Amino acid sequence: MKRANFISLFFILLSHLLHAQDVISWKVSIAVAPEMRQSFIEGGRLIFHVTKQHEREPRLRSEITFGVTPQHWEANLPFVLDSKDKNGLTIGLDKLKPNASDKYYFQVVYKQNIDDGQENVSGNLYSNIDSVSFSTQIQLSLTLNKIIPEATVIKHEFVKLVEIKSKYLSEFSSKPRYLKAAILLPSSYFENPNKTYPICYRAAGLNGRYTAINGLVNNKDFTDWWFTKTAPQIIYVFLDSQGPYGDTYQVDSENNGPCGKALTEELIPEIEKQVRYKADSKMRFLTGNSTGGWVSLGLQILYPDFFDGTWSYSPDPVDFEHYGLINIYEDESIFYNRYGYLQPGRRTIYGEPTFSMKDWIAGENLNSRTGNYLVSGGQFGAYNAVFGPKGSDGLPSLMFDPISGKIDHNIAKQWEKYDLKKVLEKNWSTLGPKLQGKIWIWMGDMDGLYSNVATRFLQKFMDKTENPKSDAKISFTAMAGHGQEWSDKAVLTLIAEKVDKK
Repeated sequence: MKRANFISLFFILLSHLLHAQDVISWKVSIAVAPEMRQSFIEGGRLIFHVTKQHEREPRLRSEITFGVTPQHWEANLPFVLDSKDKNGLTIGLDKLKPNASDKYYFQVVYKQNIDDGQENVSGNLYSNIDSVSFSTQIQLSLTLNKIIPEATVIKHEFVKLVEIKSKYLSEFSSKPRYLKAAILLPSSYFENPNKTYPICYRAAGLNGRYTAINGLVNNKDFTDWWFTKTAPQIIYVFLDSQGPYGDTYQVDSENNGPCGKALTEELIPEIEKQVRYKADSKMRFLTGNSTGGWVSLGLQILYPDFFDGTWSYSPDPVDFEHYGLINIYEDESIFYNRYGYLQPGRRTIYGEPTFSMKDWIAGENLNSRTGNYLVSGGQFGAYNAVFGPKGSDGLPSLMFDPISGKIDHNIAKQWEKYDLKKVLEKNWSTLGPKLQGKIWIWMGDMDGLYSNVATRFLQKFMDKTENPKSDAKISFTAMAGHGQEWSDKAVLTLIAEKVDKK
């Protein structure tokens, strides 16, 4: 009888565990270490990460996340994060399939850097990693005892760092703002002090930094090729996309400020002065993948005389009638399509949806101190800030409701000036001649973010152009995914081939 009772109790417990999201009560007391209190800034977002994976820090990826913005938190007092707090947001509990023997690893981040929308960036505080066996009732204590340092660029003879204070952006923000870039010089640069080299500006993927140069210089396969006489003799510049709402997309916007103007009138002239590039050589090129694909194409279209060609891989949607699978001008919601089904946001190359738009925005809502995607630092927080107008509160106006996904078509209409296909359609008579020989785009036809749809419609427009007939080279690879054919080596080789033909 006792054994039967034990088995019965076990299955009752298991039943509760399988519905843990309904009964879990996790409380985390979070203190600020004395040595961090001077760095603490009130009003930040606390993000508590939980994972069963021990190979990485929870803050870098977690299956369960809690987010809350503490009100009036003073650094000398602990804050208790409660999983049942109605002011907080939670992701992952509804998919939790716990076992009483499971071990979970946890860590907390305090996202307080208002000049950078991301989580794991300089100035934000975080705790050590701890672990605990699963229970529906857990009380934890964590201490914010570390601060993320400023990123640094590798020291190397052929690497230059450029940093300037931007007059345009500082005036816009009423505080100092700086622009940074890292430069990789070609192997023959120091042997030819009077030579003007082609220059290529590499726009990063989402929230990419100029420090991406480190990975390339540390890649032996790349450097063994780059530092040979037969490698392309091109100056390769790594741009930085830091912004208060996430990636700035390097274009002028109401919320981020005159980023395009600052790039073309302040940063690039300074870079080119330092590397002795002569503008009249007409060898100023662009490249990038994903967000960088959009940025490189966007800069070429918006500044057609300034840049001399772009190689854009897997660009973000270039046509907002096909913003992934959403028509922002006509659809009612970004969460559900016109058939009433959940709108997918990501997929495998075999077409299997892996992530819905609703899930995507829930993640960004959680990461934002406002409790919506407004200052999430993620993809849609960035889109919203770059493409949309400023609201009456001084923050970006939301293009869609963060809970229902309902689109505000008045705001969506104002995104048109960044809809690259519409820009080309409206201005082809003047832009067309200036873009001849300057556009090269690659896209995988099974792009994981559905960006290939927009690129297909851009191609349809380009194919119909007259006076002039567009010579843009737009290619698709069947069954290829997002950025699958992106390669620094490949794109630099393509640029070198173009230069050799001049």
